[in-house]
Amino acid sequence: MNKPALLNVINLHKHFAAPAGTIHVLKGVEFTLHEGEFLAIVGESGSGKSTMLQILGTLERPDQGEILLDAEPVQSLSSNRQAYLRNQKIGFVYQAHHLIPELSALENIILPLMVRGMETATAESRGRELLSRLGLEQREDHIPAKLSGGEAQRVAVGRALAAHPRLLLADEPTGNLDEHTAQEVFGLLRQLCREENAAVVMVTHSLPLAEACDRTLVLHDGLLVSSSSLTN
Repeated sequence: MNKPALLNVINLHKHFAAPAGTIHVLKGVEFTLHEGEFLAIVGESGSGKSTMLQILGTLERPDQGEILLDAEPVQSLSSNRQAYLRNQKIGFVYQAHHLIPELSALENIILPLMVRGMETATAESRGRELLSRLGLEQREDHIPAKLSGGEAQRVAVGRALAAHPRLLLADEPTGNLDEHTAQEVFGLLRQLCREENAAVVMVTHSLPLAEACDRTLVLHDGLLVSSSSLTN
């Protein structure tokens, strides 16, 4: 890939204490993500995929290793600086949409922009643009309880992209959806991220979705390996 590197992950380790002894979840994870790349990560349940995403998003600290985002070492930053970085450069989509129940679809999407201090009119303009691109222009005033599962997840995608993040982290973003709706939401996610030039790290159990990504890596025994290396 000719595009420059956006994310460099170097020798990432993470362990947890357990009654039966220490569990080493990550044992030296390393990879590079390029600008605009859509990377899928697959692996068995409990292999540490979600933990890795939490670390990449600066929501959890590793025991060892470094993460460079736009060549900036993020693990050595203060908690306040990491929070600022998340707001400016990182978007999140989870298996559950995690929309705020009392807010409308538009209000949920523009929330990260309001946290930035953006003027309401400008934020609402961006929110309506995303709602239109997601096919939800008629759902602007609907609260999450009035949305279908697929519609709510599309709103979550819009919220993640509202602030033009450089990096989007998606943890089983279609895991709660039926196959048809999952394909629909994934297609919109892929299209919007391409248009917004956002690089993506997506954890998924769906091999068809993983195969539709630019590249697929497998988290196996605490390390990231290519899918082909497991069959050779």
